Amino acid sequence: MQVRSAQSARGHRLGMSLGLAAAMIGSTLVLAACGNSAAASDAGKTCGTGRTAANVPITVQVGKGYVACPTAMTIEKAYAQAIDQGKAPGNGGGGPVSVSGWTCEGFPTPEVLKTGDASKCVKGTTEILATLPNPS
Repeated sequence: MQVRSAQSARGHRLGMSLGLAAAMIGSTLVLAACGNSAAASDAGKTCGTGRTAANVPITVQVGKGYVACPTAMTIEKAYAQAIDQGKAPGNGGGGPVSVSGWTCEGFPTPEVLKTGDASKCVKGTTEILATLPNPS
């Protein structure tokens, strides 16, 4: 009976060690996921410059959420092209226009003058902004 008790004790310790290791791995994964949530927002990140359909210079930036800069630049360029090609409803104004699953639209002139935001493209909770550059 002594042998079984020793084996039983070793098995119990091994089970506890495996359980502790699993808990530590699980905690690490949870912490890794928490760390990624901070990266899930690039709000304010500037991606580059471009031009509107009216050839007005803009700065493209992430307004909310996370989007890779090459994607943001591609969406803004495609939106300007759609406006230029007359794909916007109404008199060719600000949209809304669907671009690769994003909904893009320009802001009314009074808002542009007040905020400097020329247009935005939204997909879910992510937003790309085209803003007028700061006067130098």
